[in-house]
Amino acid sequence: MRTIELSNHPRDALRLARERRAASGQQDRAAFAQAAARHQLLTDRAIAGRDRARREGRWLGWLRGTLAVRRLRRLAPVPPPDAGTKTDREEALRAGIAGEQQVAADFGRALGDDWVLIRGYCNGGGEIDHLLLGPPGLIAIESKHRNATVHCDGDAWRFEKFDRYGNLKEHGAFADRRGRSPSVQLNQPADQLAEFLSSRGARVSLMRVVLLTHPNSKRGTCSKPTVHIAFSATALARELDDMPPVLGSAQRARLEDLICRDHRYHEGRRKKREAPARASARRS
Repeated sequence: MRTIELSNHPRDALRLARERRAASGQQDRAAFAQAAARHQLLTDRAIAGRDRARREGRWLGWLRGTLAVRRLRRLAPVPPPDAGTKTDREEALRAGIAGEQQVAADFGRALGDDWVLIRGYCNGGGEIDHLLLGPPGLIAIESKHRNATVHCDGDAWRFEKFDRYGNLKEHGAFADRRGRSPSVQLNQPADQLAEFLSSRGARVSLMRVVLLTHPNSKRGTCSKPTVHIAFSATALARELDDMPPVLGSAQRARLEDLICRDHRYHEGRRKKREAPARASARRS
């Protein structure tokens, strides 16, 4: 199997999260140093006043000074957490990246040379993690690394997470930051891709799959799903490879070219939109 990487947004997001953590750590350390210096100055003044009152025999002033020193020491600024500690978002991104890499490796072992894996295709509807193109057709795959039991009712998804004793410890909507369920995340860019290919005379059936990559992911109650739901990249690859061929090598080459061209077009538009924001950030 051949692999084409058009983009890698999870990797870019992880790098950005690390850079933000480092920058935040520098700011926090600078703010702590200023606060610590100010606190030390106030404490030194309080100690000097207390000691002066004792030398002069002003015992009420000495008592007040002693209490003031104790109060200031209790209010000492707390050092910021170590900037080297990874955030929850970084850990989630790392796990997702590892899951996607495992998916690509599993596909590579199970599929032959007449398959191509296109990673990170983007259009106006969003990103498709993996596009598999082979003799049986084109398959769009959204991979999710979630340690949970997953339920769905059409495009409404939710998850439940249980502890080792079977007690429910966490549950909620299974959605991205924009509130889109995995099936909506996949179907929006997949619909646009299918429409684009059709407009170029390359009408093709586009299978949509949400692939749950965590080894502890489980299927719960699913009613009227709008996508195929899979839990093993290897099993999915074998299922696809057993399908009858419908695309010849020339058709696959044309589809590959169109997909890559469409991605470059949308990527160029995205960079143009982001350029003013980056320039403004540099000026500020």
